[in-house]
Amino acid sequence: MNNSAQITSAGKILFTMAAIVVVLAGVQAASVVVVPVLLALFIAIICHPLIEWFHRQGLPRFLALLPVVGVIAIIVLLLTGLVVQSVNEFTQKLPEYRDRSAAQFEWLVAQAESYNISLNWELLQSQLDPSRAINLTVNMLSGVGNFMASFVIVLLIMVFMIGEARIVPAKIRLAIKHPERTMGNVGAILHAINKYLALKTLISLFTGVLIGFSLWLMNIDHYLLWGVVAFLFNYIPNIGSILASVPAIIMALIQYNPWIAGAVALLYLAVNVIMGNIIEPRVMGRGLGLSTLVVFLSLLFWGWMLGPVGMLLSVPLTMVVKIALMESDSTRWLAIALAGDEILRMADNEEGSGAAGLENTHVMAEPAETKRQ
Repeated sequence: MNNSAQITSAGKILFTMAAIVVVLAGVQAASVVVVPVLLALFIAIICHPLIEWFHRQGLPRFLALLPVVGVIAIIVLLLTGLVVQSVNEFTQKLPEYRDRSAAQFEWLVAQAESYNISLNWELLQSQLDPSRAINLTVNMLSGVGNFMASFVIVLLIMVFMIGEARIVPAKIRLAIKHPERTMGNVGAILHAINKYLALKTLISLFTGVLIGFSLWLMNIDHYLLWGVVAFLFNYIPNIGSILASVPAIIMALIQYNPWIAGAVALLYLAVNVIMGNIIEPRVMGRGLGLSTLVVFLSLLFWGWMLGPVGMLLSVPLTMVVKIALMESDSTRWLAIALAGDEILRMADNEEGSGAAGLENTHVMAEPAETKRQ
């Protein structure tokens, strides 16, 4: 009997793992459809409180939606124009950049030879072929066009999602036998995601403005573009600020010299330390409810699953998974494995109190009405 029970339990585990693999493979294969839907969903979550505010001022829901969608469309058009203008300026200055980069590489080769390090100058010079930059420019422009076409679809999906939002609670009440708990869980998830994305957007905006203004003071070309890149990449945890600094450092190296490039690197380091280690933890409160290792692994996982959008949304997606895992006794241990520093604060509690405590520290703070349920 014991052997049969063990075989049955092992079979269930294998079946569950196989089902998870199949689902993940399906999501990855359907990423062309899943990515716009997820992006529209998270934008809708951010915009929904603002739309509700306009509605409470007396505007019909359709009219309350128009200013929000209009602002988003204007921002996307401005960003697209900025990218196109920057690419055009880069193309015009390409011969100048080529000469400067060649001079920088000559200096690098001379410095390396002074330390008895041999560098292949012909190979380095071949990498400075302007045709490479022209091809990169064409690819960036085509990428901008594809992004615009995709974002129109994202906006349409978001509009329909917000239009359906008011009848979703009624659907849940009719579809589920005991909807109170489900409604509370959905409210907790939406509150956590909304608060995280709103605060992260403000912090990223401040980071982008600070980087762009500092690069303008240093007279670095395309400083507006690098500020926008810093804003967008700040959504990517752990490595986003590092990735955002690379093009600005290279531009400073080509435009000036290694010392200015080093100053730009120190600028990004200082902003990252101040914003990421001082301001962001204070603004975010007690944290994401996720361990640092889980945040980094989720970045890799969702990036592999959904591409760049998965990297941008890795933290809120993992937050949703963690809250969902907490709702079942059989998966609660996985939610505890995803948890962060709050586990240490539960170490002295009685056995069994840790799960209840973790429920109270899902992510950020849950709505007061959810806690009372």
